[in-house]
Amino acid sequence: MTQTPLQTEAGSADPVAAASRCTPEFRANPHPVYTELRNSAPVCPLQPPHGVETYLITRHDDARAALADPRLSKDMYGALDAYHRIFGDSSIALDDNMLFSDPPKHTRLRRIVQGAFTTRRVELLRPRLQQVADELLDRCATDASIDLLTNFAFPLPLQVICELLGVPAGERERAHQWATTVAKTGFGPEGKKALAEAEGKLRDFLVDLVARKRSEPGDDLMSALVTAQDKDGALTDHELVSTAWVLFFAGHKTSAYQIGNAVYHLLAEQDQRQAALASPESLKLAIEEMLRFEGSVESSTFRHATEDIPMRGVVIPKGALVQIAITSANRDPEVYADPDRLDVTRTGDQTHLSFGHGPHYCIGAPLARLEMQVALTTLFRRYPEITLAVPPHEVRWLTVPFPAFRGLTELPVVLDPERMAG
Repeated sequence: MTQTPLQTEAGSADPVAAASRCTPEFRANPHPVYTELRNSAPVCPLQPPHGVETYLITRHDDARAALADPRLSKDMYGALDAYHRIFGDSSIALDDNMLFSDPPKHTRLRRIVQGAFTTRRVELLRPRLQQVADELLDRCATDASIDLLTNFAFPLPLQVICELLGVPAGERERAHQWATTVAKTGFGPEGKKALAEAEGKLRDFLVDLVARKRSEPGDDLMSALVTAQDKDGALTDHELVSTAWVLFFAGHKTSAYQIGNAVYHLLAEQDQRQAALASPESLKLAIEEMLRFEGSVESSTFRHATEDIPMRGVVIPKGALVQIAITSANRDPEVYADPDRLDVTRTGDQTHLSFGHGPHYCIGAPLARLEMQVALTTLFRRYPEITLAVPPHEVRWLTVPFPAFRGLTELPVVLDPERMAG
């Protein structure tokens, strides 16, 4: 089996404890632990630091079924006590949206925005995406090491989703910083305090943005949502702000980390890079493999069991929280041959779960795929000799205490090695 260029393996004599504590070693390379869990405890109770009873699902078929199981509710109002214990009292103000709701409410909220993210509508964004990608790379220094996450992978989807929502250019960076705090805080008192502060600022910012769109509507999705609310009451005030939040947050974080993951692996494995970039069709195939191999969503958001649910000889009790390990499911050898090997020529249907499955399948999947296409083709076309600025094993992965995202902390590269050497 080909060993991918990741950090030192983090296998553990107690994989449940490793997954529960989210140690830096586990966060750097969770794959060996997930392999052990799939084999020995595919559905297991965790001992998480937040203290709320939680079960982890790691096999592909179980994960796929769980993602569409109506007995596993996404409505966090139904598990409000547990939700408050984990995140504090402030988070609920931004979570009255389609991500944290069940049908029929979820169906209503999703229908309002889904028209903006169809494959046909998203394809119309390609020229603007291309322009933004070129402009970002124009600003990059080519004679020194740069962080590609900061200079390219994050600004590209951030600018696109902000333009789609109508967020003014001068206000995007501070909103991004608040969202980053939300994504990286821990479960302790200090973490909850920082979370509450960032969420309060985001809520105030979005409330103000809604008010501005109501008085001066533009040709953007936020204005369309405000108009829909005013016209037929499609959204409550709370739902409007919360919907804007989830579109902004999910619309750039996951894509940015995914672009970074893909570039890292293509730089670390030259043969895979050549195969991926051989043609537009080969790139589309490669993108699905990179989504499977190192997707940016490591674990699903919480669900809670509305009744006792038997699975793999274990009963998930009513009221317990459930996490679905997407990263683990995507490397299940029962579904993928040689799953720990990146193979950008891998064929077959799109069985990976990086965009979820069922009613909550990622509404932004067409946009995420397009952003990856444009980002990768533009980067490697303009800088065909781009290299990592450090050995692959020195690149660091996120070590936040909750496995929501799988991504890098930075991606140091040299765009033009010959110019740097000169």
